[in-house]
Amino acid sequence: MRITPEMTLFWRANEILGNWYPSTFVVDGQSFNSGEQWMMHAKAMLFGDHEIAAKILQEVHPRRQKLLGRQVRGFDAAIWDARSEELVFIGLLEKFRQNPALAAELLASGETLLVEASPDDPIWGIGLEEEDPRALDPAQWQGQNRLGTVLMRVRAVLRSAASE
Repeated sequence: MRITPEMTLFWRANEILGNWYPSTFVVDGQSFNSGEQWMMHAKAMLFGDHEIAAKILQEVHPRRQKLLGRQVRGFDAAIWDARSEELVFIGLLEKFRQNPALAAELLASGETLLVEASPDDPIWGIGLEEEDPRALDPAQWQGQNRLGTVLMRVRAVLRSAASE
């Protein structure tokens, strides 16, 4: 993780903001072991692929969960593009709500811009790693940073709930 006064950049599996970080939480009575498992399961369910959804639930490793998510039958990129951020938000809100230590770390990021500095992901990440000088300039990002955007929404909800 790289932290500057303006940004918190993350990507590694051992960093709590990452979707591969091990964190048990429950949504609608179903337990998940990471944000990645939730995301891939939600993707399979969105497209009605119950077989892949079940395999994702049985798989414990995020890398293999992601690979299973790529096998979802009936996948439509336009539908996923329109719905994925809201689905990921639902799961990540529960991840942090149900794990107070993780929520405390997310809240400790203050008002910094949360950035998934994944060099391999131009959709959920920025397409650059955290040590790349371009990672500190959003105008030079090679990706959309959707995960960072979702996490900032989660942080805002948690902060609002904590102030009530």
